[in-house]
Order: sequence, then C-alpha cells, then structure tokens
Amino acid sequence: MTESAGVPDDASVVPDPGAAAAAASAPPVIDTANQRLDDGVNRCPKCGATEIQLRVSTGLLICLFCRHEWAEAHLEPIVAGEGSLRDLVGTVITSGAADIVADAGMLTMKCSGCGAEVVVNTSEATSSRCHWCRHVLTVNEQVPNGAVPDAVLPFSVTRDQAVEHIRAFASSRRTFAHRQFVKEFTPENVVGVYLPYMVVDSNARGDVYGIGEIKTRQYTRGSGDNKTTVYDADVYRIERHVDFTVDDLTLESSTERANMNAFVNTNNVINTILPFDTKNAVQWNASYLVGYTSERRDSDVAALVPELEDQLLSIARSEARSSVRAFDRGVRWEFERLTVHGTRWVSMYLPVWLYSYYHEEHGKAMVHYIAVNGRTGETMGSIPVSQWRLITAALVTGTFLEGIAIGLLGLW
Repeated sequence: MTESAGVPDDASVVPDPGAAAAAASAPPVIDTANQRLDDGVNRCPKCGATEIQLRVSTGLLICLFCRHEWAEAHLEPIVAGEGSLRDLVGTVITSGAADIVADAGMLTMKCSGCGAEVVVNTSEATSSRCHWCRHVLTVNEQVPNGAVPDAVLPFSVTRDQAVEHIRAFASSRRTFAHRQFVKEFTPENVVGVYLPYMVVDSNARGDVYGIGEIKTRQYTRGSGDNKTTVYDADVYRIERHVDFTVDDLTLESSTERANMNAFVNTNNVINTILPFDTKNAVQWNASYLVGYTSERRDSDVAALVPELEDQLLSIARSEARSSVRAFDRGVRWEFERLTVHGTRWVSMYLPVWLYSYYHEEHGKAMVHYIAVNGRTGETMGSIPVSQWRLITAALVTGTFLEGIAIGLLGLW
C-alpha cells in the first residue's frame, strides 16, 4: 500500500488481461452431477429402497425401510481441488450454475424399477412417484432451468427448535406489536425452505484514491460567544492497492428474494441471518428436500456480476481502512477501481425456516417475515407495530426525562 500523487481519471471496474483472455473462450465448467444417481432413482445403498428423507438431528439421509443412514460427499473438494484462490483466473462455473434455458422445465424420466416413463415438471417439484410400481423418482439431472443446484446444505435446526426461536423473537417485541398480530401469531406455521444462492470465490485487486488529513494544531479565535475552533492540518493525496481473495461469498439468485422493496415486504431479513457454513454443503440429492419446499434459481451468472463487484469493492475499502488510521482528520475517498482476476460460481440451496405474516392497515399491505438460519438458529425478522403504543411510550419517556431535567435545574 502506498501514498501517491497519481489519481486515475475516473473510477471503474476494469478487466484483468489474464481473465479477459480466459473469458475469450467458453468458460470452463466443473461437472458436479452426482453420477451415482444418474438413473433418477435415489436408492438406499444398503437395501435399495427409495423411501428416503433427511434426519435433521444427524444431518444424514435415512432409509425409512431399513433405517440405514448416510450422507452424500462434500462438494468443496470436488470444486476447489488442490489449487489456491490466488491462482484463480477467468470465470469458472459449475454445471449447476449454467445459464438458465427457457422451457426446460419438463423432464421425462424412465423408472428403473418397471421401465415406465414418468413426466416431472421440475419448475414445481424435484421428485415424483412412479404410477405403476410406486418407486420414488427424483430429479438429479441438472436440468438447465435452475431447479437443480450443484449442492445442498442440509437443515440441522429442527422444526420445533425453529418454532421456539420465532416465538422468542416475537415475544421480546410484544410490547409494541400490533394487537392483531399478537392475536393471530401462530409460529407453528413456520415453513422449512431451501433458498437458491450463488456461492462465489474470487481473486481480485482493489485500488482506492482519496484525500487524507493529519491535524497539526488546534486553537480558538475570538472571545465570548464568538469563539471559533480552528484546525491546521497537513493534506495528503492517498493511494491504496489491495490484493485479496474471497472465499464463499453468498449472493441471492432468486429475483423475488433479491427484491428489497421495503414498502411491500421485509425480504432483507434473510441477509441478516448470514453466514451459512457452506463448506459443509454436500452433492445434490433430491432426498434432502423431502418434507421441505424450495425456490428455483432464476438469475444467471451475468445478472449477478454487478452485485458481486459492489461487494468486492466494499471489501477493498474495508481492507484499506485499517491502513489510514494515522489520518486523524479523516479520509475522503474520491476514486476507486476494481480488477477481477478470476471468479468461481457454485449454485447451492441453503436452509431457512421462514414465518410470514400478511398485515394490511389503512389500505397499505406489508408482508412481514421472521427467518431462522437452518444451520445456526440465528433469527431475525420484522413484526407489525402499533403506532399509538410507540407514540405513547415516546411521550411518557419524554415527560419523564423532562421532569428529571427540571428537577436538576431546580437544584442549581
């Protein structure tokens, strides 16, 4: 990191020459498909039964016939290999993060049990039951409509635990809660949902330029009520260069969830329950979704690049901030530039317990959410508040403080 008099003409995101050369050809694709399940039938590896679901207390899949438990392989070694993020160049995508193809939702599967053909609308479900032999057929093929990701991070927080988290969150805000909400609040209506995310690794460089000041003297001018404090300072032009890597940055890949319109919903609460332990994500197996709902991804990599660049620039600023503490009068950043050497994109389902409440008042509607991280139990959300209760509390508090102030002045 250096101080310099040189400043670029404008701020920008510039391509790295090596990355540009790598992007000139088709981006390399890492195949993450679970080859063991390529016949569309998720069988118990011990007895061959297809009645399988997640056992949350252990994080393992369990066969409902023979009670055998197992887990799919972790995705991280398959995607990252032995290389370092410092060596990441160009855009690398996994097979589950490929661009979405319109009208790719209908999939015809051949039952390996009896040979019948079963049609599954993957836009609505990732499993179906053979109408002849009753085998459960699951969509493990990475259909290019965003329904099948590379990996899934299984739930480890049970439904009962999620209900208690939501109940505790709402109870702590009961005083100012709208009375209709208090009356209708039913945390048992919580729903377990797998939300689609892009998990991104990045190798980047950030350059920030600005002006910093170091105070050399402080004194006053004038007298009485006309006193003015004056500061003398040395002014420096500052330039900082930060090379950094980012491991497992999570970006929402559902346009509906990424809609942060605070006038109609409180989607932003989902981001407050981050982070997730994405290193523990496993290869896709539709059996992890049994008993839960899911949303399919509807955003391609290109659509998420601007959001990624914004977050990378924010990281660069944060890294540079620790080096300018000597400028006690502050630093004003005027220009910034980001160079992205390489990125790696992985599509992943992350677990969230979600409670929603529709509230309408004075003709204005709002959907409130309380979200629980399905791995850590971290809880955040919003509830409708009673305006008159807030106003009353403010008036009472103000009157109380005013009384104390008058009493103290009386003592003087």
